[in-house]
Amino acid sequence: MSITAKELAEKLGISAAAVSMALNNKPGVSTQTRQRILDAAEQYGYDMTRISVKKTTVRDIRFLIYKKHGAVVSDTAFFSELFEGVSEGCKERGYRLTMQYIYDNGDTFTQRADRDSLAGQLEDLNVSAASGVILLGTELSADRFAAFSHIRLPLVVLDTYFETITANYVLINNRQGAYLATSYLIARTQKQPGYLRSAYSIGNFEERAHGFYDAVRAGGMSASRSIVHRLSPSVDGAFADMMELLETGEQIASCYFADNDLIAVGAMRALKAKGYRIPEDVSIAGFDNIAYVNVVEPSLTTIHVPKKELGRTAVFRLAEILERGQDIPMKIEIATRLVKRKSA
Repeated sequence: MSITAKELAEKLGISAAAVSMALNNKPGVSTQTRQRILDAAEQYGYDMTRISVKKTTVRDIRFLIYKKHGAVVSDTAFFSELFEGVSEGCKERGYRLTMQYIYDNGDTFTQRADRDSLAGQLEDLNVSAASGVILLGTELSADRFAAFSHIRLPLVVLDTYFETITANYVLINNRQGAYLATSYLIARTQKQPGYLRSAYSIGNFEERAHGFYDAVRAGGMSASRSIVHRLSPSVDGAFADMMELLETGEQIASCYFADNDLIAVGAMRALKAKGYRIPEDVSIAGFDNIAYVNVVEPSLTTIHVPKKELGRTAVFRLAEILERGQDIPMKIEIATRLVKRKSA
């Protein structure tokens, strides 16, 4: 039986990742170390046909879906379109796509032996056949990004951005979208807008909050006077939370911007159940333009996010890094647009 790459690494006293990079002709090891590994592979009987096979096969892109709160997978309408864009981009550029969920249970990064830990789930990436990684970081925070910094493969972070971390990012302009929606509500109603804010704090929602308050101040209003309700970012969760607020007699605004369409639709259902007319009594605007908001009653005014294009752009950026061999970190921000319907 031929020696494995892991056994070869042990004999040489170097990392399995270095052996994998040398055998698969990937960057990341010196010329001297690469030659030493290749010489040892021949000496110890490593099956060299594996190398030629890998050179002729289609390169792999690993699509990592980071999950902490569950907000990503609960919004299946958004995620399915985003994934479709990633898949189409891979086909266009000739890459094979593999999807992998990464579950964060809050462990510390020193628990590398624990296969269920965040670091443990990422351990095999550096010795895998993957050529590059797209990380869907919608729920990721800057402090939890530390585990992903150990990935030695080219990496593009999708749907989030960290000011203090240098990386390649592809995301939408959340602040712009929230500003557009809130400004439209103010223009339509001439009233102080309220905010249906997500109970989960993630980067995209924080940026949308900035856009909301920017629009409020630009409209000559005091940000502190806006009524804010914290709701779960799902239809059922937002409905239950809003029903509770209405039953306890909370003050209701004349119009609301919602962090996403799921919150908007859930809140609309609760308001209608309590006898409010939309938009006559309360106007609402959402964010994302997921498929079914055009058929809810009334149809939802929202911010369109080019979800498929977002996924395709992430693939194209990663392909550019892989094919040109030059990685100057970039932040690619895709614009949104307002879709006017009947809820506002």
